[in-house]
Amino acid sequence: MGKVVVITGSGRGIGKATALAFAKEGYSVVTNDKYAKPAEDVAKEIIEKGGTAYPIRADISNPAEVDQLITGAVEKFGRIDVLVNNAGIQNPKEFLEMSVEEWKSVIDVNLTGTFLCSQRAARCMAKQGGGLIINISSVHQVIPRPLYAHYAASKGGVNLLTETMALELSDKNIRVNAIAPGAIETDMNKDIMADIKKKRELLSMIPMHRMGKPEEIADMAVFLASDKAKYVTGATFFVDGGLTLYPSFCIHCKQAMI
Repeated sequence: MGKVVVITGSGRGIGKATALAFAKEGYSVVTNDKYAKPAEDVAKEIIEKGGTAYPIRADISNPAEVDQLITGAVEKFGRIDVLVNNAGIQNPKEFLEMSVEEWKSVIDVNLTGTFLCSQRAARCMAKQGGGLIINISSVHQVIPRPLYAHYAASKGGVNLLTETMALELSDKNIRVNAIAPGAIETDMNKDIMADIKKKRELLSMIPMHRMGKPEEIADMAVFLASDKAKYVTGATFFVDGGLTLYPSFCIHCKQAMI
């Protein structure tokens, strides 16, 4: 049997694109979602294309369900070579009006869920001799965003969690890296894509003047899992069309107009 990848939140968007990309590379793919049908649909699509997949429903903010996810993957395929922590949520809310429940709902999935899945998978990887963990973060780990204090805090936490895990797990032959997407054409950004004014404003801040596609994040994940990246750990790769360069890009434009 070939290599095995577990991808959280792989029922749609970036997670689905990543599942399809790893399947194309010959991986056995464990698809996951909080709800059963999305994970099952993606697994079915992979199988119909000649690949190997197995869906497991689990809420990654729940420790018991994370245990079921990781245990189920190992019972099915015998090992976990790659974990992609992709599942994430966002819920815009003014900071002064944000409830503890709203804060926790985002932190529990985006940060605690990443911790739980990584810890359980890393224990398996250590026993088998190594592996790779890829955390899907966001440009908002370094760029603050109004109405998203909980989301930005969670992704900032993922940044340092990635680096700390890389330090602690390197002697177990486990690499840990992160991908920080910019504005990607997914359901999470459907409000922007549907609003011409919002989309125009967003594109004006992206030097490449377009939103990214889920497949472009998936391509980076596949690269990080390849032998071409075998000396890479503790790094975050920004796949954002230059969005994180916006302040200097904006200044450059103003200078050019003078």
